[in-house]
Amino acid sequence: MPVSGPEAGSGGGRSVALAAVVDLALVLVFVGIGRRSHDEGGAFLGFLTTAWPFLAGAALGWLIARAWRRPIRVVPTGVVVWAAAVVGGMLLRLASGQGVQLSFVIVTAVVLGVFLVGWRGIAALVRRTRARRR
Repeated sequence: MPVSGPEAGSGGGRSVALAAVVDLALVLVFVGIGRRSHDEGGAFLGFLTTAWPFLAGAALGWLIARAWRRPIRVVPTGVVVWAAAVVGGMLLRLASGQGVQLSFVIVTAVVLGVFLVGWRGIAALVRRTRARRR
């Protein structure tokens, strides 16, 4: 049975802000993990240089999916934001002279998929569990 109202991931102001912050934080966590695993340390400018293409891609995904309407939905919101973060991020990296090796594309797709789609899936499970208890 579908859940309705604000519990269904509708675009209430708090849900939109929370979803945007979670997406932003998870993209930044992805960048931080990647930079640390390659011993690229904490240089703030380097961190921003790595992050901006993926943040811009995710922002584009928010626009394409109209994520503010249903920010917590797995489909289409999570899938579109994830795909745009990966594809847009890689295209922007390529355009800005940053590396785009196949292994990096695969790791990026998997990690951002788990992050950007995964948290929405967990939220959906929590909503369903709460709805059943009512």
